[in-house]
Amino acid sequence: MTAVAGTWLSVILAPLLGGLVIGIDRKLTARMQGRLGPPVIQPFYDFIKLWSKESTYTNGRQVFFIYTYFIWMLVSLIMLVTGQDFLVFVFTLAVAEVAFVLAGFSTRSPYSHIGSTRELMQVLAAEPVLLFIAFALYLSNGTFLAASAFASDYPLLLSHPLLFLAVLVVLTIKVRKSPFDISTATHAHQEIVRGINTEFSGRYLAIVELTHWIETVIFLFIVFMFWANPWWIGAILAAGAYFLEIVVDNISPRMSLGWMIKVAWTAGITLSFANLVLNAILL
Repeated sequence: MTAVAGTWLSVILAPLLGGLVIGIDRKLTARMQGRLGPPVIQPFYDFIKLWSKESTYTNGRQVFFIYTYFIWMLVSLIMLVTGQDFLVFVFTLAVAEVAFVLAGFSTRSPYSHIGSTRELMQVLAAEPVLLFIAFALYLSNGTFLAASAFASDYPLLLSHPLLFLAVLVVLTIKVRKSPFDISTATHAHQEIVRGINTEFSGRYLAIVELTHWIETVIFLFIVFMFWANPWWIGAILAAGAYFLEIVVDNISPRMSLGWMIKVAWTAGITLSFANLVLNAILL
């Protein structure tokens, strides 16, 4: 597959796959709670409804940062799917995430500001583990290119199982599942209303939701990279990891911001660093 074909496929398929994943998530969550749940394609209905509503915004900066968030998330997706430098991918992903934070800070809503602060802390909690993935790629394949994980006959999971556990922690943070759903206030019982999403409406909220779908696909693709050859094992691994996140979400209470940082930096960084040290010693 050429880079151009991979780019177009990722741009077209990622939002569709992301919306489908969210729909399956809602259905499975409902069944776990003894409810029927919405149709699997309900997220697409919600997106169309949001897009057709009147779109209000606080100021021009908010709109600029929302579109920046979407565009840079697309760039991150394309870089990952086409096998580009993973370190540069981490940088582009950080730009997208910071743009989302700034969109929340561009309003005067205290709820939005609290959500933005928490979102920023989630970024800081997750980024170190992503950097360790880049180091793992280099140690395993001699390059930072994500494509090396697709071409290698020796899966990254076998050489970096502890790092994979750290990635699962990061996945919980990035898909905003309990106990780390602290910035967007997905559940109605939270104290910050809709958190960082409070001041978004209409098509701008639709763009934010669409970008969240793409972000979900990105992190599931990172899980896929741990066993990308053959591809079907990686697909099963990614599906199993997300199902685990759904189970954890339904059995875990929401924890505090400080607790999230402690878990991400203590467990995530410790597991990642220990795996790299073990590999350096054994090799």
